[in-house]
Amino acid sequence: MDPGAGARKERPKPREPAARLEKAKQRSAQQELKQRQRAEIYALNRVMTELEQQQFDSFCKQMQGSGE
Repeated sequence: MDPGAGARKERPKPREPAARLEKAKQRSAQQELKQRQRAEIYALNRVMTELEQQQFDSFCKQMQGSGE
């Protein structure tokens, strides 16, 4: 009976590395998501900055035109 009880106690141990692997996969997925989101935010920021600059240039031209 003792060997059977010992085998039962050892069964959860192989599952622990699987749980650790799952947690590691989740962390990795979270990191990838954060990196992708950060890249998207930077790209959006760049586009918005360019648009703002274009609008500002257009505004300056209008002000110069009306000032003459």
